Amino acid sequence: MKKSVFFVLLSGLLFFSSCINESNDQRLNFENDKGKLFIIGGGKRPVEMIRSMVSISGVDTSGYIVILPMSSSVTDTAAYYGIKQFTDLGLKNVFPLNFNDSLDITSKRIDSLKNASLIYISGGDQNRFMEIVNGTPVYDAIHDAYKNGALIAGTSAGAAVMSEKMITGDEHKHPEYTGKFRTIEANNIEIENGLGLLENAIIDQHFIWRMRMNRLISACLENPEETGIGIDESTAILIENNKATVYGESQVVVLRHKTAETKIVNGLLGAAGMELSIYLPGDSFEIVEK
Repeated sequence: MKKSVFFVLLSGLLFFSSCINESNDQRLNFENDKGKLFIIGGGKRPVEMIRSMVSISGVDTSGYIVILPMSSSVTDTAAYYGIKQFTDLGLKNVFPLNFNDSLDITSKRIDSLKNASLIYISGGDQNRFMEIVNGTPVYDAIHDAYKNGALIAGTSAGAAVMSEKMITGDEHKHPEYTGKFRTIEANNIEIENGLGLLENAIIDQHFIWRMRMNRLISACLENPEETGIGIDESTAILIENNKATVYGESQVVVLRHKTAETKIVNGLLGAAGMELSIYLPGDSFEIVEK
């Protein structure tokens, strides 16, 4: 009798242990089952680059694409061209979701966003996009889709919103927008919260073509824990876990400021030992160096 009780207890203990291990395995698999980011620097999008994005997402064989056009002031136009780049490749499973106000946020539309295989964020104004989605179910649905394995893509403003610390495009000390960042000075580059899909990095776009090095240098000098990534036009990076791979036609500039000491003299920023790397299509690099 005692032996039978012992074996029953032992069997129960082994079963309970296996349940815990299975639960832990599921938790670990869920944590590792993250999506990917395809961040485009703006400008024209080469067909081969879009084809690569589609293939990486797997949407050419299953699932569907959602276009988010809210960065643009002309959302219908942004949605049209966002859809066209995919339908030109023969894809039909492409749908726009425009969340302009709270009336657009329905459970059905949120579920459609959450379950998409590829979410594409258009260009325009990153501030407009974040004002619309921040603190809403749309923000949460994008994160849920990413955690479930979706590819989150964006161009221009849609690239800027990817990082936790987002360059807004504005300057504190030179509020009249010119598109030219002529100085490297303290407390000038405006940074707000982005989607936070990419941690430990700040994204800048149209980078080489619009000569935005001063802006990214300033941002990196004041945020030394972040890797500065400047993506040129017609160029993208695919980010999977900690690895970035360059796609497209031009270059990606990476700035690191971890070991350099920032100085401020008369409001001007300075540092010695800042690292700069320039990556070409096909090259890969780590977001956070180990």
